[in-house]
Amino acid sequence: MATTEHPPSRLRGWMLQGLSDMGKRGGLTGPHAEPEPPHQGQRWWRVMCLTGVDYFSTLGYQPGIAALAAGLLSPLATIVLIVVTLAGALPVYRRVAQESPHGQGSIAMLERLLSFWKGKLFVLTLLGFAATDFLITITLSAADASTHLVENPHLTSTLGGHQMLITLILVALLGAVFLKGFLEAMGVAVALVGIYLALNVVVVITGLWHVLTAEHVVTDWADALTVQHGNVFVMIGVALIVFPKLALGLSGFETGVAVMPHVQGEDGDTEERPAGRIRDTKKLLTTAAVIMSCFLITTSFITTLLIPAAEFKPGGQANGRALAFLAHEYLGNAFGTVYDVSTIAILWFAGASAMAGLLNLMPRYLPRYGMAPHWARAVRPMVIVFILIAFLVTWLFDANVDKQGGAYATGVLVLISSAAIAVTIAARKAGQRGWTIGFGVISAVFLYTTVANVIERPDGVKIGACFIAGIMLVSLLSRLARSFELRVTSVAMDPMAERFVRDMASRKIRFIANEPDNRDRAEYRDKIEQIRTDNDMPEQEDFVFVEVTVGDPSEFETCLTVRGEVLHNRYRVLTVESSSIPNGLAALLLHVRDLTGRTPHIFFEWTEGNPFANFLRFFLFGQGEVAPVTREVLREAEPDRARRPRVHTG
Repeated sequence: MATTEHPPSRLRGWMLQGLSDMGKRGGLTGPHAEPEPPHQGQRWWRVMCLTGVDYFSTLGYQPGIAALAAGLLSPLATIVLIVVTLAGALPVYRRVAQESPHGQGSIAMLERLLSFWKGKLFVLTLLGFAATDFLITITLSAADASTHLVENPHLTSTLGGHQMLITLILVALLGAVFLKGFLEAMGVAVALVGIYLALNVVVVITGLWHVLTAEHVVTDWADALTVQHGNVFVMIGVALIVFPKLALGLSGFETGVAVMPHVQGEDGDTEERPAGRIRDTKKLLTTAAVIMSCFLITTSFITTLLIPAAEFKPGGQANGRALAFLAHEYLGNAFGTVYDVSTIAILWFAGASAMAGLLNLMPRYLPRYGMAPHWARAVRPMVIVFILIAFLVTWLFDANVDKQGGAYATGVLVLISSAAIAVTIAARKAGQRGWTIGFGVISAVFLYTTVANVIERPDGVKIGACFIAGIMLVSLLSRLARSFELRVTSVAMDPMAERFVRDMASRKIRFIANEPDNRDRAEYRDKIEQIRTDNDMPEQEDFVFVEVTVGDPSEFETCLTVRGEVLHNRYRVLTVESSSIPNGLAALLLHVRDLTGRTPHIFFEWTEGNPFANFLRFFLFGQGEVAPVTREVLREAEPDRARRPRVHTG
């Protein structure tokens, strides 16, 4: 008798589209269903545009940040940033793409270093910084877009004072695009990046023309540098010191790796060996880094030389919009307005690459750890969750770009530092001494940059800590709520185990749950006698022992392999390894029921000790209150009592 299933509502079907438990034939059902395979992918340059809306959009505010941080030394400090980008971040993430081609990024590389709960907590910490990076990207970019909109000369009088409302509307519109579909988001990104970069080329060429034709501009700048800093070595030293303040210009690399699954690759690619995807992702990362480096140095140069220093400060016309200032100043308000519209659009949509990163990263870890609901694997519910969090962040920071800059830089730098450490370890394990030294130096540079940034702007760590605490709290509550969920994805029995089960199916299927000790003849003989005595059963009843050993109790979902063996020429034993004893037993009983069509029975002893302490042992270590938890897992997995395997405890 099959359990009656009610067809999902249209709204639920739309919200959870992509999960294979939505009534599709041939897929797994229930809480262990995997998402459908992603679409076939897009050409690498299209995916680059999706990640580029974040990376390239920093041109909207990066020159102003550099000018405020380094003053006249802004071009030199930007050169340091470019060197770190091309010689540091780029090689690191090219290696990350090679080592982790399925979108998990450097977090997956570091996850393999630690096991059990310490590994999970470490990953949750990194996910907290990733959430800081990606969510602040959404809110900061929307806030900067609203700044450009409000400060446009034609709109200041109309929109002034409404920056918070405008920012919230922009964040909501971003969410609406992702609710519509991922491919639509990528199409918008390609158009925005193409237009924005073309307009920036015009602004850069115009700015360089004015610098070169007005010779005194360069000489005045050089003279002022000499007066302020004395000699070249002092200038380089100061540029190295202020470089961490320019760290926002390093954003985009982690997102580029996170969206790797959407890179098309080549026909011969497989999930195990996606060589084409790896090659094209490296093209994506390299091309984006080179394009951005060219824009960073040229825009830093022209804005420093052509814009008065006072205009960069809060309240100045170039604050947060240096290139827009030049566009209006040298190309007229008509072109300037077109440039403003383009900048507003790409800053608004910069959150798209961050949203794509969140949607590719979070569902790969939290549901697998049992630290998010099953629906967290679906795109649309997660989009709604992230947009609501973005609303909260926008409100808390009053839609202010400067207030969010520290958190953004901290998130970016922690992720890049962790990636550098991960590839250093990978190179060392591969016996690549030269790469190990090189990546070690890069790691030291990024660690220094991170520490310097944290000292300069400690609010970034505080905000990151709030995200980490929030993720850990929600994750542990979710794990607690899903404690009694059947979380075994598949059960496979070897021929001996299957023979035991089919033999018992002709009579009654009776299992004894046994915690293996010495595994000698006396252990099994005494266990049978105890079960018969406790349950007042006749001697002719036969049993099969089931012994579950706990592997990594911090894992949530697991596959079971059941092996059969005969011990002491008499006792039949099924051995299983699982992350949780009750879940392993429940999954085995349900599998045996489906295999034989008969209702299996399992017999336990009561667990001695405090029930609450035993539950904590089950929650943390996968063992403890075995009998009642097994029964509860079965009750949740099989609502029909008539079909539910029987649990006996004496």
